[in-house]
Amino acid sequence: MSCLLRTARLSARWLFASAAAPCRRASRFNVPPSAEFVARPVGVCSMLRLPVQTSAEGLNAAFVGVPLDAGTSNRPGARFGPQQIRAESVMVRRYNASTGAAPFDSLLVADVGDVNVNLYNLPNSCRRIYESYQKIVASGCVPLTLGGDHTVTYPILQAVAEKHGPVGLVHVDAHTDTSDMALGEKIYHGTPFRRCVDEGLLDCSRVVQIGIRGSSYAPDPYKYCWDQGFRVVPAEECWMKSLVPLMGEVRQQMGDGPVYISFDIDGLDPAYAPGTGTPEIAGLTPMQALEIIRGCKGLNIVGCDLVEVAPIYDVSGELMEICGAAGLKGHMH
Repeated sequence: MSCLLRTARLSARWLFASAAAPCRRASRFNVPPSAEFVARPVGVCSMLRLPVQTSAEGLNAAFVGVPLDAGTSNRPGARFGPQQIRAESVMVRRYNASTGAAPFDSLLVADVGDVNVNLYNLPNSCRRIYESYQKIVASGCVPLTLGGDHTVTYPILQAVAEKHGPVGLVHVDAHTDTSDMALGEKIYHGTPFRRCVDEGLLDCSRVVQIGIRGSSYAPDPYKYCWDQGFRVVPAEECWMKSLVPLMGEVRQQMGDGPVYISFDIDGLDPAYAPGTGTPEIAGLTPMQALEIIRGCKGLNIVGCDLVEVAPIYDVSGELMEICGAAGLKGHMH
């Protein structure tokens, strides 16, 4: 264990000990420190200021950073996503008064740091991600991923499907990410779900893609998805309406089988989430995003990710990351 990681763990323990002293609600689970007792800028920059661990052993769920953007086709910067999401997550409090969600009362959660990706070799990075997630999933822990560009979902699903078999997929995005190739390469952020189909990682009868929009390279951009049995919900079908009815249908479609949730931040309209590599106008609202996340309650979720967060394009430096941090916490409910 490196000196830096030892220091981080010791600092986290001190922070949690300091926060617990005046707090009336004792817990055997890891609980985010309250800003009533510990100032938000204090402590190690971990997700939700949770303890930092080197392993997922013994955890119900773990936040994992994958700071990779070598697969982007337009604007880079998603390698800084995990760092910024963690920084802004200090604004997320322990309870959700609207839903009653209290994940830290029943789940043991920690931040297990970042995958040591290779910024100069995308296939090698995919292998490193796969091997890291193999260990996390084998421990019985549910990985909650901070991306990184959407390439990272492919090796993550390799590890998840190895344990659970083909999984259902709730995919929120402006793009289907089912291209076959670009510039002679089969692996980049536009191909992850094509590669997953090729390898039998998805239960194609239980795949739904929500918020899809924008121009395309072909006149029939959804043909591949439809041919596989995916349900595609274009953004136009979501405009000016609640997505609660849609999510009722999605829950029926997913059933009791294992489900993975992949949320590309560009599923949101760039008015709300400008910090991303391939923004598309006329997207989902934050309220609809919450309806999607809340609508996944009760599903057999075996992992999730938030990808394509590129904070350098968000001039406020906060709005998008807070949306993302709140959304990842919502996946634990």
